[in-house]
Amino acid sequence: MDQQTQATKFEVEKIRRDFPILNRKVNGYPLVYFDNAATSQTPRQVIDTIVDYYSNYNANIHRGVHALSQEATDKYEQARQKVQKHFNAVKSYEIIFTSGTTHGINLVASGFAAELQKGDEILVSAMEHHSNIVPWQMLAQKTGAILKVIPMDEKGELIFSEFEKLVSSKTKLIFVNHVSNALGTVNPVKEIISLAHENGAAVLVDGAQAAPHIKADVQDLDADFYVASAHKMCGPTGVGMLYGKEKWLNKLPPYQGGGEMIATVTFEKTTYADLPHKFEAGTPNICGGIAFGAAIDYMEKIGFDTIAAYEHELLEYATIKLKEIDGMKIYGEAAEKTAVISFNIEGLHPYDIGTLLDKMGIAVRTGHHCAQPVMDFFKIPGTVRASFAFYNTFEEIDRFVEGVKKAKMMLQ
Repeated sequence: MDQQTQATKFEVEKIRRDFPILNRKVNGYPLVYFDNAATSQTPRQVIDTIVDYYSNYNANIHRGVHALSQEATDKYEQARQKVQKHFNAVKSYEIIFTSGTTHGINLVASGFAAELQKGDEILVSAMEHHSNIVPWQMLAQKTGAILKVIPMDEKGELIFSEFEKLVSSKTKLIFVNHVSNALGTVNPVKEIISLAHENGAAVLVDGAQAAPHIKADVQDLDADFYVASAHKMCGPTGVGMLYGKEKWLNKLPPYQGGGEMIATVTFEKTTYADLPHKFEAGTPNICGGIAFGAAIDYMEKIGFDTIAAYEHELLEYATIKLKEIDGMKIYGEAAEKTAVISFNIEGLHPYDIGTLLDKMGIAVRTGHHCAQPVMDFFKIPGTVRASFAFYNTFEEIDRFVEGVKKAKMMLQ
């Protein structure tokens, strides 16, 4: 199937009309937005939901008997149910609204401080985002647990045979991203979880990069915890979700103290509320939660299988075109990957390439992508990362490739 046929079948131009920002110009050029792994853009349907909330039923939730509070509460809890259904959690109260993926990870890390003892082992993969490294380092320092690393290979894939050697009865927790933000690698999380459970360990999956591309089924994966952010899947910033199996959420202590997360309070003793409120202290990002639900509705209507197929076409096309450039080195060539290309050109600094692309209206990410251990593995300071979404086009890839060629010519 040629690129034009695929683009027409997908109706990408119709979809692009939902995203107002794609109409703007940067430095006099039509915007080409290839920084979707950092944050996706927001469709009008989600923007309208945000405007509707603040225009028509802005009120605090769970606490008021008046009409606005009840309406806001209903919309917020309906959004929780949409997240539950999307990720296939058993119960809606297994979905905890957070400020994002990092918040969810820290919530779990804080809770496990009481579960670990000196000499226990926790495993983390070599391709994690800093947000899925630093909290576990802090947890290890606090508890005396030992942090071990699941190694990766030159293709950007985890070495499963080495993981099998690392996991043991001493292993209590394992943390792995579903998809690498730096390389696009899709990790074998179901197999990792299965082996972990055979050895009595719990697993947290960082789904921040997977959620825009893969409809994760937490029951099928048998994940103990799964975290994601709304802003990477067409929603607003400042809101995300933590899925946790009911048994774990009941076992872990609250992450924060405050209003909403209590059942009773006296100066002598406090008892905590039931799930999910136990982990949702204070006034939440009400509008953000509701808009998160609207974003899921939007992407579900397009269809995640449809999105994945189209993005794979974009990835294959861009990879072929970029490899035609002399000196091109792509990092992360796993057999299973999402629409991310991380690359360098021999002799050129990624920052310089990214800066020149921006002058041409092309937005990419440069640097270590908060995955410095990955860059250290490849012995590089960073990469240029182009990350695609379902509203991107083959014509934009052509502009991007020509931009890379032009930047190379200017810098050499």
